[in-house]
Amino acid sequence: MKKYFITVLIGLALASSLHAAQSTITESEGSACMGDDKSRKQTEESALTAAKKKAVEYASTYVTSETNVKNFMLEKDLVSAYANAAVKIIQELEKSWYKDPSSGDCYRIKIKAEVIPDEKAMSGIAKSTAADDPSAPLSIKVWTDKKEYKNGNKIKVYIKGNKPFYARIIYKDAAGQIVQLLPNPYRSGSYFNGGTIYELPSGDDKFELEVSPPFGEENVVVYASTSPLGEISTEARGGVYQVKTLADDIQVKTRGIQLTQKAGGKNATPAASEFYEGKANLKTMNEN
Repeated sequence: MKKYFITVLIGLALASSLHAAQSTITESEGSACMGDDKSRKQTEESALTAAKKKAVEYASTYVTSETNVKNFMLEKDLVSAYANAAVKIIQELEKSWYKDPSSGDCYRIKIKAEVIPDEKAMSGIAKSTAADDPSAPLSIKVWTDKKEYKNGNKIKVYIKGNKPFYARIIYKDAAGQIVQLLPNPYRSGSYFNGGTIYELPSGDDKFELEVSPPFGEENVVVYASTSPLGEISTEARGGVYQVKTLADDIQVKTRGIQLTQKAGGKNATPAASEFYEGKANLKTMNEN
């Protein structure tokens, strides 16, 4: 069996705040007209602001409909979390100027956006729900069998979600090399059941995680969503994939989720998807 040796050390818990990693990805549109008091730039900014506002509304509607939080106070926290959400633009899908018969020159923009709920409100929800509650917003845990690893040690990585999810696991070593551990050439599945612990490597994997030089600060990142993730460029390297996409573009491309609106006419749930990013900061060392 061909092995793939990488340097790694992963702590028992994520270094960053668990709930700040939760978000919702959606698409929305906004429009504005110049009138007598707006420049073209101001009109474009107004349309973008409108699109962001709709993105927050869509995300809130989607999450409250998909997460079956029955306790009134928890539902209130969830609504509050999205009422105070931040919005990051993933992609400007469409934008154009057009003539409106009554308003004159107008501007329309359609965006794909990531809506990031207020961390404090999300923490309140987490404290009031069970860790594996599938009715709560998507949450992923990542951990390993030990806290520290030295040269020659072998590592086992584990992931677990509170509900069914799609995932990509990326590893960056001390030399800046980035590889994709899952999916890989021998384990192509990216869909995982909720409430189940998954081990890496295992099953059809054809690599081992064995600590080797160079040593230093490293990290493993888990991207997860309730919808299939966006594609990145990779190339098979033994039992894993070498990531060809630039490091700065991995997050954006992974968030390029194909959103599908559920049927339901006027009462249809907005096209959106829950998203989660978990990162563990790592350190490796020699035996001496």
